[in-house]
Amino acid sequence: MNEKNDRKYVLITGVAGGIGRATAQHFAEKSWWVIGINRSPFGEGFPENGTFIQADVSLEENWSDIFRQVETITGHLDALVNNAAVQITKPILETSLEEWDMVMNTNLRAIFISAKFAHPLLKAGGGGAIVNVSSVHAVATSKNIAAYAASKGGMLALTRAMAIEFAPDDIRVNAILPGAVDTPMLRAGMNRDHAGDGTIKQRLENLARKTVSGKIGKPHEIAQAIYFLADDTQSSFMTGQPMIVDGGATARLSTE
Repeated sequence: MNEKNDRKYVLITGVAGGIGRATAQHFAEKSWWVIGINRSPFGEGFPENGTFIQADVSLEENWSDIFRQVETITGHLDALVNNAAVQITKPILETSLEEWDMVMNTNLRAIFISAKFAHPLLKAGGGGAIVNVSSVHAVATSKNIAAYAASKGGMLALTRAMAIEFAPDDIRVNAILPGAVDTPMLRAGMNRDHAGDGTIKQRLENLARKTVSGKIGKPHEIAQAIYFLADDTQSSFMTGQPMIVDGGATARLSTE
């Protein structure tokens, strides 16, 4: 094993996305060793104090190989961040079974599998934290995004169940629910009419005006909240909870 006793290790899935990249950078800045997983290449800029593994987390057969690689790096984990996600923006009646399964396998099933593999390494370190990246779509949603919303809602129930079952091993499990954050996924989903017409910039501005804060979130803001939930010195008394970070979008009644 290549590890120091005082070094902390975090495993982050979906590390090449907007929130994933920001989260990897933030943990690295805090001197954690970042193990990042993504189905597509990361490209330039992966943290020097880290290891990148290219793999599709939606496929069960990949997880044994992922953790064989993890165990050559460290004998324990301090945190697992389940961030990998895909989104289908179609009406329910136009969503195929294959598309539904792809969303569920990536967004929800992979969390179940990752927890089973990560649990022994979290326990080996004397406990730790799992942070599941859900979405405001788990609590309030809109049309043409049903599979994504269902997967994120299921994630909240799974988070509570994990928190209860893993508590005896001092493993905390919480979920973060980002609202509209300026990421490639958000921009790709602008084909829905929820943000009006016009250019991407105009649609983002329309979306921002719908929040209480009047702005779109930035990936680094979500990364800091994820770090808060992962860090035992800051959130040791939190487990089984959803934390909404959405600029106040879900605070306002839609009828007002």
